[in-house]
Amino acid sequence: MPHAPVPALRALRTEPAALDAYLREVGEARGADPRLDRAIRGVLSELADMEGAEGRARRLAERMALVLQGALLVRWAPPEVADAFCAGRLGGDSGTSFGTLPPALDLRAAVERARPAE
Repeated sequence: MPHAPVPALRALRTEPAALDAYLREVGEARGADPRLDRAIRGVLSELADMEGAEGRARRLAERMALVLQGALLVRWAPPEVADAFCAGRLGGDSGTSFGTLPPALDLRAAVERARPAE
């Protein structure tokens, strides 16, 4: 039984402007973080091979979302926040559960930033 196309994959196939906009946005962050750069290259490789994409569409959509999040964070968030995201979601030194981060991050600054003012 064939799978229904994932909406993100359908959008990539039917709306070339959507892919162009994504690539422009992500491209603005290239060179800001090596983990993000590796993830961008991985997504670009996936996008270059759309043959059999149905079977990996959900994974591709997830990777595209993570790369976009990383790109926005390295451009607009405080460095410690972008670093934690890239380490935890794009780097190779993390677990698969939310919140598993490498121990060398400046987590105190990230937590202090999120703490309500007294």
